[in-house]
Amino acid sequence: MDTTLGEIAAFLGGELVGDAGLAIRRIGPLDSADSHTISFLSNPRYQSQLATTAAGCVIVAPALREPAAARGAALVTPDPYLAFARLTQWWAARTRPPVAPGVHPTAFIDPAARVAASASIGPFVVVEADAVVEEGAQIGAHGFVGRGASVGRDTRFAPRVTFSHGCHIGARGLVHSGVVIGADGFGFAPHQGQWEKIEQLGGVRIGDDVEIGANTCIDRGALDDTVIEEGVKLDNLIQIAHNVRIGAFTAMAGCAAVAGSTTIGRHCTIGGAAMIIGHLTLADGVHISSCTAVTRSISKPGVYTGLFPIDDNAAWEKNAATLRNLHALRERVRALEKKTGSS
Repeated sequence: MDTTLGEIAAFLGGELVGDAGLAIRRIGPLDSADSHTISFLSNPRYQSQLATTAAGCVIVAPALREPAAARGAALVTPDPYLAFARLTQWWAARTRPPVAPGVHPTAFIDPAARVAASASIGPFVVVEADAVVEEGAQIGAHGFVGRGASVGRDTRFAPRVTFSHGCHIGARGLVHSGVVIGADGFGFAPHQGQWEKIEQLGGVRIGDDVEIGANTCIDRGALDDTVIEEGVKLDNLIQIAHNVRIGAFTAMAGCAAVAGSTTIGRHCTIGGAAMIIGHLTLADGVHISSCTAVTRSISKPGVYTGLFPIDDNAAWEKNAATLRNLHALRERVRALEKKTGSS
């Protein structure tokens, strides 16, 4: 795409330093930019690249206005990372191939389903009875929308999304390929050495502006619904078990897993490969570090880490042996304190 720096500045706002007529053909990182690239600098660790980058323009904070302007054009804005994010959205909207409304001839739409005229239904899609696909929604090839499910206005399903019966998603969502929403939760009752299935009778309710990464699974509730509130962002390969509730604007990184009936508050972050066991509650504003196992409820906002640092195997085994003996060592210390009269 060819655009000008002036067009970009008009969209993003901020102070433009340099030639508004400069042609911009790509967004790129500082180290591989050329004279027709717009880049950004938000992390101080990369400030040394500012003097050497060949970027036609760099988006910077006010504190870096002078060094950025000394090397070429600059767009000065209070939050360069936010400006970069909005620029990518603007760029994608101008370059993404348009999707024509209508139903592909190979799709099957049950006569009792309601599909808006402006919706797009791709090849080999199935939309079952009483399902609703609202205005501007897109269901990619080989997608499935189950009986009584609803897909909100302008929500996009990439190819091969399974959206089971009785599930609902709001407006402007984005669901990537391989996602399964509404599979049965893992519920079984033990009986005489065997497992008796507990039918999962709830659904999944997803709010507006939710993005769900590839191959993520969100199970339906056992009785009540599993709930994903507005603005939640889920990465790839995440498991959300039955009757979990995730508060608005929480974000979770790849390979995280949440066991059943756990409630996660608003504006939380869950690092990659973190695990949260069932029936817990995490308050608003809780941030869980990567690879942490959360085994108790957290009532106060803050950053929580439960990762044991990596080490060479011999040292790790010694530390693990020490941990196994920690209780006994504690009792010996207590006994010595009593003997010596110390507190």
